[in-house]
Amino acid sequence: MFFISNRLFRFVLYLKSMPRKKEYNEDLVTEKAMNLFWRNGYEITSMQMLEKEMGINKFSIYSSFGSKEGLLEASIICYRRKLDSLFHKMINSNTGIEAIKQYFIDSLEFSKENKDFKGCFIGNTATELKNSDVPKIKNLLAANTTKLKNIFADKLREEKCFKEAEIEAKADYLLISKFGFSAATKVFSPKQLNNYLNQIFKKL
Repeated sequence: MFFISNRLFRFVLYLKSMPRKKEYNEDLVTEKAMNLFWRNGYEITSMQMLEKEMGINKFSIYSSFGSKEGLLEASIICYRRKLDSLFHKMINSNTGIEAIKQYFIDSLEFSKENKDFKGCFIGNTATELKNSDVPKIKNLLAANTTKLKNIFADKLREEKCFKEAEIEAKADYLLISKFGFSAATKVFSPKQLNNYLNQIFKKL
């Protein structure tokens, strides 16, 4: 009798040790979390809000992502993957500065939710967590910023009318302008944004 019970006990332990099949699509719930963080910011977004938005409980969130910060990290990676389509469009265009301007325009639609603009998730998060001790998050954000600046620089080189020192300065100018433009989308009218956009590129 003891032998049977012992075997049963070991079998139960074995079953418990087996990984459980997730009853949710991790990519889908990550995208939902991304949109919530993008809409509200990191600090304001609570675990209760995440549970409701993602449709899973906090134990599943911790199991898949480790922590709220881990979920933010996954959300930024999700955002970057989506943003890659705009990056690739700009890279594959042969119109130089015009391709950069089109990227600014395309990013408007990318950040739109219903009739409202949410700005740039990367820029919003970088601003909010500027003084926070989150090195992994900051490294992710910095990598995206560096990638964008390098694309801008390559597009400027296509114009064949700028010296290398000018390209570096102008790429920084465009990068900072892009963050400012994204922030402005949450406040100003389309007409004002279009005027601002035209001024950005006049100064190149």
